[in-house]
Amino acid sequence: RKEARSLLDAQSCFVSCRKNMQRNKQVAMGRKKFNMDPKKGIQFLIENDLLKNTCEDIAQFLYKGEGLNKTAIGDYLGERDEFNIQVLHAFVELHEFTDLNLVQALRQFLWSFRLPGEAQKIDRMMEAFAQRYCQCNP
Repeated sequence: RKEARSLLDAQSCFVSCRKNMQRNKQVAMGRKKFNMDPKKGIQFLIENDLLKNTCEDIAQFLYKGEGLNKTAIGDYLGERDEFNIQVLHAFVELHEFTDLNLVQALRQFLWSFRLPGEAQKIDRMMEAFAQRYCQCNP
């Protein structure tokens, strides 16, 4: 009985490890796709149930930034459509600027991505930063 039970435990562990490896491969593929085309990368991760289609989940994914190109993060956050703007605000909410002076807070914020080149995108991002900074430092 004990041997059969440990065999079942080993099989279930093997299946679990295999699923985990597959998931890690898909996440790596999603990161690669994101770095080439941010929207397609996010779409891939959502379609494969690796990321929930919520502003908060996507913002958390971008904030962690593991293996993500900072320029691609900036491009995604700078997009003009409503959903991306909500992701931007959720992303900024993940930053804690309390008791930092303006320069320190700006450095921390700009360390998490690269600003895109378009003035309107930069303006949207800096507006979101300013709101969060004032919220953290009334």
